Amino acid sequence: MPGGSGHVGQSLQNHFRAKGDEVIVISRHGRVSWDGKTLGPWAETFEGADVIINLAGRTVNCRYSQANLDEMMSSRVDSTRVVGQAIAQCKNPPRVWLQSSTATIYAHRLDAPNDDHTGILGSKEDNMPPKWLASVEIAKAWERTLDEAQTPHTRKVALRSAMVMAPIPGSVFAVFVSLAKKGLLGQQASGRQFVSWIHESDFCRAIDWIIEHEEITGPINLASPNPLPQKDFSRILRQTAKAPFGLPTFAWMLEIGTLLMKTETELVLKSRRVTPSRLLQEGFVFDFPEWENASRDLVSKL
Repeated sequence: MPGGSGHVGQSLQNHFRAKGDEVIVISRHGRVSWDGKTLGPWAETFEGADVIINLAGRTVNCRYSQANLDEMMSSRVDSTRVVGQAIAQCKNPPRVWLQSSTATIYAHRLDAPNDDHTGILGSKEDNMPPKWLASVEIAKAWERTLDEAQTPHTRKVALRSAMVMAPIPGSVFAVFVSLAKKGLLGQQASGRQFVSWIHESDFCRAIDWIIEHEEITGPINLASPNPLPQKDFSRILRQTAKAPFGLPTFAWMLEIGTLLMKTETELVLKSRRVTPSRLLQEGFVFDFPEWENASRDLVSKL
C-alpha cells in the first residue's frame, strides 16, 4: 500500500488486518520506505502480492500556490508511474492495481449528478476559477499516467473517491465535527453546492468488492448514492454532533478564512455531485447510503 500512512490508508489497514491479511505500507518514513518517484528495494514487496493500492499524493489541503500545485501534480504522477514500473518488472505480478484518484475530476454542477457513465469531466467550459481547473488537470494527469502504465497481467482500476468519512482523529470527518461544535459549520455561501461523501465502512467494503469482481476495470466512482447540498449536509451533522447552531458564512468570508487556515475555498465551494452508478448497477449494497445514519454512526465512534 504505497502512501498508506494517511487517514484513508489507516482505515484500509485496519480493515484488511482485521480479516487476517498482511498489509505492507510503503511511505517516506516507514519500515518500507521510498521517495515516491524512483525504483528501489521497496519494489520487491510487489512480487507475489495479491493487490496494490496506491494512495500516494500530496495533500490538497493547502494554498494553491504554483509550488504546491507542482508538488500535487508530481507526487501523483511520479508515484503512479513508478508503481507501474514496479509492477511491470514483477515475475509474479499482482492481480489488481487499485489507484487512488478523486471525484474532483468532475465538473462543478448543480443541475445533475456526475455518474460513472454520463459524468462530465471538468474543463475550461465550466467557467470554474483557474485554481479549480488546476486541480481537475492534476486529476486527469493522474489517471492518464495509470492508463499509460504497461501492466498487461495486472488489472487497473482508478478510484474516483469522494471524501471518506472515518472516525479517526485529524480526519476530514473529525475536522467537520470540531467545526460544528465550535458553531462554525453553518451554510457556506449559497449552501447549494453538493457534498459527496462515503462512510469508511462502505469505502472499505467497496474496495473488497472491486478486488473480487475481476470484470471491473478503469475509473469507478466511490461515493454514497446520496450526495446532498452543503447546507443540508452541515445541518444534519450539527444535529448528530449535538452542536446548537452554525454560523453562516459568505463567500468573501470563506476567502479570508481559508487564507488564514492555509487552504482553498474550492474544497468547500465546488459542487461535487457524484454518484456511484457502476457500483449500484453491478449489485453493490451500501450499508450507509444516507448521510443522517452515516453521520450518527460516525459521531458515536469518534
